[in-house]
Amino acid sequence: MITPWYKQFWPWFLIALPASVVVASLITVTLFSMNSVSLVAEDYYKKGKGINVDLSKLRVAAQLGVSAHLSSTNEAISIGLDKGKLDSFPAINVHLQHRTLERKDVNVMVNPNQAGVYHIDLAEPMSGPWFIEVSSFDKQWKVHGRINFPLSNTLTLSGKQ
Repeated sequence: MITPWYKQFWPWFLIALPASVVVASLITVTLFSMNSVSLVAEDYYKKGKGINVDLSKLRVAAQLGVSAHLSSTNEAISIGLDKGKLDSFPAINVHLQHRTLERKDVNVMVNPNQAGVYHIDLAEPMSGPWFIEVSSFDKQWKVHGRINFPLSNTLTLSGKQ
């Protein structure tokens, strides 16, 4: 007596092969759509033109003698500003940019305490290489550099290139 096809091994084996590929494809598409990486800028031309503006802001910081001294712990970052020719300690924008994960970027405006030190509390400890940019609230000058967390000693950022 011949058994029906749905009770045999080989038809189910041949159906399972393409079915497993479809399931794996759907899982892969779902993972990539949920964890996209934005390494390529959509407006790369505008960003390229903005490089010249950024260089002029670095020159202004160098002419004013502005520099920043960073130190950090797992919970916070402290920035001591050497204000150079500035009249007072201004509010500053601090932008910490992760190499590849845009969702980890930190962008915050900070005011100084009575000693002229800027303090940023961290939601989670930072580790590895980051790019940091410190600029005035009115975007007249900026200093920037690369930083590796956790810091073992003080890092100085200046407008000199």
